[in-house]
Amino acid sequence: MPASEFCQITTTTETQAEARKIAAALVGQRLAACAHVTGPVESTYRWEGAVECTSEWICEAKVRSDHTAAVTSVITELHSYEVPAVVVLPVVEASPAYLQWLRSETKSDA
Repeated sequence: MPASEFCQITTTTETQAEARKIAAALVGQRLAACAHVTGPVESTYRWEGAVECTSEWICEAKVRSDHTAAVTSVITELHSYEVPAVVVLPVVEASPAYLQWLRSETKSDA
């Protein structure tokens, strides 16, 4: 299967302000056409041998697949976590009009 032209990159943050900062940076730099901030959500995970449960905020960005490294770099730079989650999922299908909008709102080169 060929690589998708677009993907959705998701990260979680400790605060809404941090998620908004990441979203604004990605859209402001035209690395993402849009970003959604939702939350709080409850996250359960293992960290340093212990099971943790905390509230987090989700930041999801729609980006060109060739921007993945640049987006990961911005998230890592702005993120407060020692090991931020950066999960990349391909956009397998979307409406033609939406895909055209994504193309028009993101840089054509990384």
